[in-house]
Amino acid sequence: MPAEKDDRYGLPAVGSRERVPAPELPYRPQDPRSYRPNIGLIGCGGITVQHLRAYQAAGYAVVALCDRHEGKAREQAARFYPGAQVVTDFRKVLAREDIEVVDIATHPEERRGILEEAIAAGKHILSQKPFVTDLDFGLRLADQAEKKGVRLAVNQNGRWAPHWSWIRRAIEGGLLGQVSSARLAVNWDHSWVAGSVFEQIKHLILYDFGIHWFDIVCCFLGGRKPLRVSASEARAPGQTMRPPLLSQATIEFADAQASLAFDASTRFGGQDSTFVSGSLGTAFSSGPDLNQQELTLATAAGLAVPELAGAWFADGFHGTMGELLRSIEEKREPHHNARNNLKSLELCFAAIASAESGAPVVPGTVRRLPA
Repeated sequence: MPAEKDDRYGLPAVGSRERVPAPELPYRPQDPRSYRPNIGLIGCGGITVQHLRAYQAAGYAVVALCDRHEGKAREQAARFYPGAQVVTDFRKVLAREDIEVVDIATHPEERRGILEEAIAAGKHILSQKPFVTDLDFGLRLADQAEKKGVRLAVNQNGRWAPHWSWIRRAIEGGLLGQVSSARLAVNWDHSWVAGSVFEQIKHLILYDFGIHWFDIVCCFLGGRKPLRVSASEARAPGQTMRPPLLSQATIEFADAQASLAFDASTRFGGQDSTFVSGSLGTAFSSGPDLNQQELTLATAAGLAVPELAGAWFADGFHGTMGELLRSIEEKREPHHNARNNLKSLELCFAAIASAESGAPVVPGTVRRLPA
């Protein structure tokens, strides 16, 4: 007789098909118990609407906003924190003794000097992603932060997207056993970047967008050392934007594998899916976009379907700042610390180098973002 199929996946059934209660996991953003420092925001581009919306909802105190274009900072302040100071020189934010934490949300090259000066000023830092374009510079920043006694975290907000955060917690709790494979695919329309500075990024999808996927693979695989990365890019039929909108990458481990597939030219019927398989269970999440996801955990006990609360935007941004504040309060390194994030960038840089050369690349051997 043929193997019984699971109607949800179209794959051989894993254990019982009985519906069982979903485990209670701490996947939501968590706030510090009592630590509520003053925060300064440096860089007030479009994505910081999500930062400020999350901080306002969490009750965090943003007391200064800085942008080279004063109008941007004033607009964000008026919308979210009307009483905040508005400046165009980031050093005025760093000079304020009452500000303990800074969210630096500028572009990577502009961020280099700001990060160094913020560390020297003794500020705890949440840096926008992608963190750096040079891995060795990133290591120096991590060393400087440790010597200064400040926490340096990277805004990998995807770690706190409800579906990814739930799977991450399930893996940490041993519910999937030893992970052997991860398969992630996303089809969406990225045409909103046309005419913006993002269109000038040569490897836009693998780098600026894909860093979230490389990062979550590092989380799912639990620190195992990747052996090789193979990747490719292509232009979608009829696309007019400069960077290739089709990208894919495969990551090899000694005892596991991961694959990523991106189609940023999908105009209709977008889809975002994540499949993680382990020795004790499988987690599968799917939906029309990164904010709307339905997740199932399949184990020998049966199928569990947790009711996920929240959405990547803006829970992811609440999660990154909340974890940084908790780490300061608890005197430990944050989960998304700089040194940890450099492993994700190693995968990303290797994938870009592979896409350019057509050959597999060992992560860590490419120290700078390929031009």
